[in-house]
Amino acid sequence: MKIPQNVINELISQARQDAPNETCGYLLGISGDEEDEVTENYWMENIDHSSEHFSFAPKDQFAALKYARQNGLKILANWHSHPASPSRPSQEDLRLANDPTIRYAILSLFEGVHLNSFKILNGEVVDKEVHL
Repeated sequence: MKIPQNVINELISQARQDAPNETCGYLLGISGDEEDEVTENYWMENIDHSSEHFSFAPKDQFAALKYARQNGLKILANWHSHPASPSRPSQEDLRLANDPTIRYAILSLFEGVHLNSFKILNGEVVDKEVHL
C-alpha cells in the first residue's frame, strides 16, 4: 500500500494533536492491480478518549463509508496511533482486527515517528509494510 507523504504528514499532525490519547481513522484510496494507493485520511474521533485503545463511533464509520462510496474510493486501511508504544499491533489490536480485506496501520510516536501497516488474519500478522 502506497501512502503519499502529504497523508503521512497529516497522520503525524493528528497523532501529535490528540496525544497522549490514541487517534484513529480510515485511509481511503484506490485499489490498484499491483498496489493500493491511499489518497486521503478520514479522521474519526476516538470515543474511548484513551491512551491505550480506541473505538470508532458507529455514526462516523457509516459517514466514512458513505463518503468513500460517493467519491469512488475504498477503505484501504484502519489506522490508529500509539503515542507511547511501538508501531506494532497490541494483543487487543490483533483481537479486534476482523476485516481481512483491509490493512491495519499504526503510527507510533514512541522513540521517533514510525508508520507500519499490517495484514491481519485470524488474529495473526501475515504481512508487514514499513511506510516511515
